[in-house]
Amino acid sequence: MIHQPLDFEKPIYELEKKIEEFRQLSASEGIDLSDEIARLEKKVKKLREETFSNLSAWKIVQLSRHPERPYTYDYIYLISNEFVEIHGDRRFKDDTAIVSGIGLLNDQRVVFIGEQKGRGSKDRVLRNFGMPHPEGYRKAMRAMDIAQKFGIPIVTFIDTPGAYPGIGAEERGQAEAISESILKLAGITVPTIGCIIGEGSSGGALAIGLVDKMFILEYAVYSVISPEGCAAILWKDQSKAPQAADALKMTADDLKRMGIADEILKEPAGGAHNDPKSMAQTIKEALISALAELKSIPADELVKNRYSRYRSMGQFREIGK
Repeated sequence: MIHQPLDFEKPIYELEKKIEEFRQLSASEGIDLSDEIARLEKKVKKLREETFSNLSAWKIVQLSRHPERPYTYDYIYLISNEFVEIHGDRRFKDDTAIVSGIGLLNDQRVVFIGEQKGRGSKDRVLRNFGMPHPEGYRKAMRAMDIAQKFGIPIVTFIDTPGAYPGIGAEERGQAEAISESILKLAGITVPTIGCIIGEGSSGGALAIGLVDKMFILEYAVYSVISPEGCAAILWKDQSKAPQAADALKMTADDLKRMGIADEILKEPAGGAHNDPKSMAQTIKEALISALAELKSIPADELVKNRYSRYRSMGQFREIGK
């Protein structure tokens, strides 16, 4: 059952709540309510299918930010047999908005890197709501160097509203850290796979997003800027965020059509937060399949293909000479 429903999920939540009440009543009073429960369950299933069959871009953005949605840590510990985390950038401090370390994907050693928003008020503040500082990206690059040195594939989980824009972050070289991270991923000779699991916005997402193969969850988004940021710039009005979400073409279907995402990973009914274990298994199977494919490609060809992949993205016209 959804515990913190979004506005458009509330009718589903109310029905699920009623089903739970009937079950408790049946157990405590010995009343047979199986027919009524079955009827409501059928109604919930139909309502969920109708609600999620034609979501607007803005509703998908809301789902990508759902407070119960699984985060990087959740997926790592659900798909990895073991995980040893790397802390600190050896320059300033440990940025907990970025998670990095070495784990096992079945019997394959993998370097995991991902953004972590935090669960609950205290943890969200600790992790700066998933907005990394420069030291976060430098920690990620430490992990990339380990992957390069020992020939370990890299898996990144993208889920951030963007890199932290504060004065301190800028003073410590935020833009430089992001660009260095992108450059390192561009030239690294091990297989790299990305998975957009929630909200991927701005350079904060792209910093760990230049990969050989990109997966995106069905209700995740990926864009150069958040809808609110776009609306504030174009219309000076954040209330136009739904309109901006449509214009940005940031949903999984849009990204797949444009060739930015290679494959859409279908989420459980109602979103990944309704069945994290099932979603993690889907991700694990996709990663294992992609790794098997990429490991067969020679290192120099891997880098060449990666370069060609990103050079060919986008559509444009040349007007005049």
